[in-house]
Amino acid sequence: MEGNRPNRYMPFVFALLIGGGIVLGSKLSDSINGDGAAGNKGGRSFNKISDVLNYIQNEYVDTVNREQLVDASIEKMLQELDPHSAYIPASELQAANEPLEGNFEGVGIEFHIQSDTIMVVAAISGGPSEMVGIRSGDRIVRVNDTLVAGTGITNNEVMQKLRGPGGTKVKVAIFRRGQPRLINFSITRGKIPLYSVDAAFMSDAQTGYIKISRFAATTYEEFMEAAAKLDQHGMKRMILDLRGNPGGYLDAATKMADEFLPDGKLIVYTQGKARPRTSYNATSGGRYEKIPLVVLTDEGSASASEILAGALQDWDRATIVGRRTFGKGLVQEQTKLPDGSALRLTIARYYTPTGRSIQKPYDKGYDEYNEELYNRYDHSEMLNADSIHFPDSLKYTTPGGKTVYGGGGIMPDVFVPIDTTDRNNHYLAAVLNLGLVSEFSYDYVDAHRQELEKYKTFADFDKGFVVTDAIYNSFLSETAAKDVKGTAVETAAAAPFLKNQIRAFISRQLYRNDGFYPILLRLDPGYKKAVEVIEAGSAKTL
Repeated sequence: MEGNRPNRYMPFVFALLIGGGIVLGSKLSDSINGDGAAGNKGGRSFNKISDVLNYIQNEYVDTVNREQLVDASIEKMLQELDPHSAYIPASELQAANEPLEGNFEGVGIEFHIQSDTIMVVAAISGGPSEMVGIRSGDRIVRVNDTLVAGTGITNNEVMQKLRGPGGTKVKVAIFRRGQPRLINFSITRGKIPLYSVDAAFMSDAQTGYIKISRFAATTYEEFMEAAAKLDQHGMKRMILDLRGNPGGYLDAATKMADEFLPDGKLIVYTQGKARPRTSYNATSGGRYEKIPLVVLTDEGSASASEILAGALQDWDRATIVGRRTFGKGLVQEQTKLPDGSALRLTIARYYTPTGRSIQKPYDKGYDEYNEELYNRYDHSEMLNADSIHFPDSLKYTTPGGKTVYGGGGIMPDVFVPIDTTDRNNHYLAAVLNLGLVSEFSYDYVDAHRQELEKYKTFADFDKGFVVTDAIYNSFLSETAAKDVKGTAVETAAAAPFLKNQIRAFISRQLYRNDGFYPILLRLDPGYKKAVEVIEAGSAKTL
């Protein structure tokens, strides 16, 4: 699957893990006190850091930016502590907090840059752009009278131009297929929700599937709303997909765990040098305490994801399917500084109900820590569970007698190797790495939008739309035009996988994630194994 390509996505996983983490709360301080190694020389207090900075600023051969030196010093200092303590400059704090807060301010579109043009994938429901009439397939040509088509604009530049404080206005000129002239819109920016539940649908008549991408302020409420809708469709068992979920708020994870565990069961506890043990226990009345449950994890599941999976595994409550999780067991607290910047400082470790810490080692330094996931590939862990070895000191036993492990992520109960569909097919690998499936799908929908409108619902589309050989041959022609060519053997072998991908991406433009994941997952080995486990009755209940 495209979503499982390690070479393309691993840097983003690292960025999310280091920037996100678990945030217990936000602690405001008016000043930062402390003189470091205090002494007295010549009647004045000695502050080594401040004095060195003053010396550099006054005597260095060239002019220096003191603020940049301070920021760099703080960043390096925190990296010496652990890989997840972090300094966030004031200019980056809002963007860093948005995924956890669950919203941002902007115009409310999903976009894609294709052929040097900003294409609107979808206007977010209820958002400012939808309210003024912007549609899927529209192309943004100008923003505030500035040409943005054919200028080499980047994703970051688009966001800089379209995001802004709520209540402010931005003008856009739109090209819409079939219209002779550009259409002008004035959009008043507003709050745009960032959703945590990527997908929720019935896998079969009894099995509900819910995918959660992060643990933000709104995650628990989103989960409960999605689960309630599946209840109405007859859900009797659940697959909870935490793959690629880098974590977020501890509170969101413990609230979700509470829905699956009986009253009084320990979910997690945290403890640090300056922080006494704090335990989080389940309360009575969890809605899904008896439902058979499978949890999907992989190497991108971290932090709050591991708290939830660890609690359910330790109480023999769920079957964990997939691969070993990231291994982040450190808790950060965010402190805002007077200049608008912030520190996320590790203040505790968290422990699962059996007492295991799942934090992987970081004693070899920051760079080695970030290379650890790549090392899993080198050591064949992604392909074979037998290649994973833990010392006896890291073994724990659940109340049900199952052996679980600490010291480096949550080990699954049922191992699923990474998808290697493209491992020996150079054509398929190139197509996926370059994102050519999504490009072709955008073009196809744009050219056939009127024809596709006959599918009023996703169910209609799923039943009626087929990626024919003619469509696939058109795709092969387009990739060849981009100098991505395969042999007849390669393109034939890739056809079932790529046809499913094309169909999923076309559906995504029409029905968003509700039409994307049900198709995409049909060839997903982890999802298929989860369905197999839950249908066999192997999923755990208490």
